[in-house]
Amino acid sequence: MGRMDGKAAVIVGGSSGFGEGIARRFVAEGAQVLIAARGEERLEAVASELGVDSRVCDASDFDELKALAAHAVERLGHVDVAVNSAGFEDNCPIATLEPERVEKMVAVQFTGALYFIQHMANAMSGERGERSKGGSIVTISSLTATLVAEGYAPYAGAKAGINHASKIAASEYAASGVRVNVVSPTTVATPMIAKLLAVPGVEEALVAETPLGALPGIEDVVNAVLYLASDESAFVTGENIHVDGGGALRRLPRNDDITASIQRAMADHSGEGRT
Repeated sequence: MGRMDGKAAVIVGGSSGFGEGIARRFVAEGAQVLIAARGEERLEAVASELGVDSRVCDASDFDELKALAAHAVERLGHVDVAVNSAGFEDNCPIATLEPERVEKMVAVQFTGALYFIQHMANAMSGERGERSKGGSIVTISSLTATLVAEGYAPYAGAKAGINHASKIAASEYAASGVRVNVVSPTTVATPMIAKLLAVPGVEEALVAETPLGALPGIEDVVNAVLYLASDESAFVTGENIHVDGGGALRRLPRNDDITASIQRAMADHSGEGRT
């Protein structure tokens, strides 16, 4: 018996990274799953492999997200769980920000995420015959929304905004039995973050600010989402779970930290082979 038996789940961003990992786990736990993303080719490949429904959807578009919710109800019969793992990052210092770059990040991370909550929560709020109303909505946020992340003002600001909006949604939809929560990972090796972690010194600097001494993997984030999606968290709403090895207790690395990490690595390398 799986922890998601009998549940119908919609996952935006379900064709890669966290979303794909969540979709795979939900299927393994017995859920009916519908994944959505912008890239049709990758989306169809993952959906075919997992044997799940799929729909192309722009996670920043109000009408497309509304249509996704309606399609999910039509295909699955109801929506019990909705997870938004769509992400778009384009870091830049405030001094050189350009409106187009800011607006794209806000459209995915805040306004689109808010529309997702609206449409999925509304779909969950209606009566479903003998089934009880309600459900669980989970948004994937970021540790950058909690701590100061230099160069990430639009991205982190939008994530911080949806974190707070999720608390409001949790209050507004509580009477309908809809729970709204957030999962905030630290840096994890997903396709979106691969380039950042490839920069010399970045991973070492991040680990140095992580009390548990290592960065989490995708499965660590999936486990947190599964808990919030399952009945095990039936009395949990309005929460933000950090999957960060205690990183929220410290701070995010600054550029000077990364430089220092590179210098240490170079010093270690230069000493190899000496007695």
